[in-house]
Amino acid sequence: MTVHIGAEPGQIAETVLLPGDPLRAEWAAKTFLDEATCVNRVRGMLGYTGTYKGNRVTIHGSGMGMPSLSIYANELIRDYGAKTLIRIGSCGAMQERVNIRDVILAMTASSLSTPSRGIFKELNFAPCADYGLLKNAADVAQNRGISCHVGGIYSSDVFYDERPDLNEQMTRHGILGVEMEAAELYNLAARYGVRALAVLTVSDHLLTHEALPSEERERSFGDMVEIALEAAFA
Repeated sequence: MTVHIGAEPGQIAETVLLPGDPLRAEWAAKTFLDEATCVNRVRGMLGYTGTYKGNRVTIHGSGMGMPSLSIYANELIRDYGAKTLIRIGSCGAMQERVNIRDVILAMTASSLSTPSRGIFKELNFAPCADYGLLKNAADVAQNRGISCHVGGIYSSDVFYDERPDLNEQMTRHGILGVEMEAAELYNLAARYGVRALAVLTVSDHLLTHEALPSEERERSFGDMVEIALEAAFA
């Protein structure tokens, strides 16, 4: 048991999927895992452990933004022995070729700052995904005919961004999409020597201004969850 996670020793699996929304964690666990059991309710941040094709998996909410994710990822790795952490979440597309409901696999994650910035100081550390997980996920998507893009994303500090000039440069430099957590997850994975990947579903588009209605978002994320689970155990 930690400050933010009430699970007992042994209740967290070595493979953890991290949606931001705790209700999405509940939905994913009950939809994709066998014998899913709730192992955390502290602060309403739900976590469930069950099995996927015989493999133990925990699906645990991480909250919104890098500071929140950093808390949960640190405790999951340091106190519960998590070895593979896969963010499953939504993102906004930043390229015309990327469509609503497509999946993005984040090879790298650019950012203005992260909670780890105080450690790196003047160094512009380049956080990236685990190659094995990335390759597995790309193979799963290709084999299943899922529209998928692999490349760099942007992890933003803010949701209500007022920097159109920065967004223009992200698009110009090929950034596929924007979200708010992956860069810090990749930093922590590098620090602790564990595997990490962000598998993201495009829920809105910064260029076309298309967006999934809120009631459709949850049900449109099935491909993302399956890719993450299959990639973890390939």
